[in-house]
Amino acid sequence: MKDIPVRIVMAVALMLVLSQCQRPSSTSADETLPNIVYILADDLGYGDVTAYNPQGKIATPNIDQLAREGMLFTDAHSGSAVCSPTRYGILTGRYAWRSRLQQGVTWSYDPPLIPESRMTVASFLKSKGYATGCVGKWHLGLGWSKDGEGREVITAPITGGPNQLGFDYFYGITASLDIPPYIYIENNRSTSLQIDTLEARTGKAFIRRGPRGADFVPEEVLPTLTQKAVSFIEKHAQDSAPFFLYFPMTAPHTPILPGSDFQGQSHTNAYGDFVLMVDNMVGQVRKALEAQGVLNRTLILFTSDNGCSPMADFPELDSLGHHPSYIYRGAKADIYEGGHRIPFIVRWPGKVPAGSKSNATVCLTDLLATCADIVRDTLPMNAGEDSYSLLPLFTQDSAGYQRGATVHHSIEGCFALRQGRWKAVFCGGSGGWSHPTTAEVLADSLPRVQLYDLVKDPGEQHNLAGEYTNIVNQLQGLLNQYVNTGRSTPGDKEENDVPVKIYKY
Repeated sequence: MKDIPVRIVMAVALMLVLSQCQRPSSTSADETLPNIVYILADDLGYGDVTAYNPQGKIATPNIDQLAREGMLFTDAHSGSAVCSPTRYGILTGRYAWRSRLQQGVTWSYDPPLIPESRMTVASFLKSKGYATGCVGKWHLGLGWSKDGEGREVITAPITGGPNQLGFDYFYGITASLDIPPYIYIENNRSTSLQIDTLEARTGKAFIRRGPRGADFVPEEVLPTLTQKAVSFIEKHAQDSAPFFLYFPMTAPHTPILPGSDFQGQSHTNAYGDFVLMVDNMVGQVRKALEAQGVLNRTLILFTSDNGCSPMADFPELDSLGHHPSYIYRGAKADIYEGGHRIPFIVRWPGKVPAGSKSNATVCLTDLLATCADIVRDTLPMNAGEDSYSLLPLFTQDSAGYQRGATVHHSIEGCFALRQGRWKAVFCGGSGGWSHPTTAEVLADSLPRVQLYDLVKDPGEQHNLAGEYTNIVNQLQGLLNQYVNTGRSTPGDKEENDVPVKIYKY
């Protein structure tokens, strides 16, 4: 056989080099895609995790282990200061205030918030060959069957839920553990056809009166859901295709019901004991991955849907030296940092350096774009309008992370915009449950705009809006742009589902 000319060899070599340079840095073409496990705590505060608050009085060894083995994000934010809108943002990559949900949360029998036509993380990953499962608290509305008089029939088939939005399997509850109806749903049906009534409870065990399935015991919900999550892992761990498990937990949200093994063990109060139980459940999921031999080829993301709720009893915890919001002002429902700055930890061996930390400002809406980057794909223009890939941050390429600013939203629909060190708040108070409330703002004629330098003043104590009107105007203009273009990512203009009003009063 004749020798191949040198010029041809050099040309082929050059082509190979160029092809390598043109490849995205996310994954190589022949690399196995990771399993993805997304664990979402419910109302867990930034300061409730020891890795974030070393002076905290509640031990969280399993969550801390994830941080030691992965990356801890210090400036992560939920899409809202309450749960339904945050969950919408996680799954769609879009701020929920672009939907009909302009304030508050979905309620017992509200219709689905996410239309079946909208791409979700689950539908996207399913299209890429992932087995997809959701185990836990849904709280995004469901399509209930109704009888001849228009009353919901909770034992009849349900539509508009996880199975219609890309999840192959669902086992969970309708909304928060204190909101009826109290039934387990497996895929599209209640697991019990026998319905009785769960009576109301008060205090930390707060729960509303409502219909309950015969197999539903509030104290057993968290361990039951954890076991279902473990079972999903066991079922799919040895499959040739990867799996995506979305595990939205029901705790430490009310009713605060720590199991007998955890009662009194935190040496704080019942909330602290419940956080211990949450930490234990996180450990059980990790152990299941390890037992199946897939821990080190699984991307684990752990976070919370918003800040800690005042139902945890802040004065009681403060007296013991524990601060659920850490150094930050406010709590769940508020536009202040305590409402939406949350723990966010990522473990992915071989990609995310162990013991690493990121100070980048990130948002839970970033999951969809991150998944697209992981599988080496791009999103259509009408999906993930507020989602940026975190993959560059995972590999410590901070320059590659493209998020410019982040929109915050409170339970009352109050807006804030964060860009760099500056945070502009477009209402006069907390926009939630903390002081000053909206009623207090109106009664005391407080300024309707707030501006904080979070580098110098992370506790948001000094309103600088009057001194830096140019910065306020700049951030106001950017927020207007995000609202009017239907997106905060680059791309074609999209429409919001409803008109969006920035100032509520």
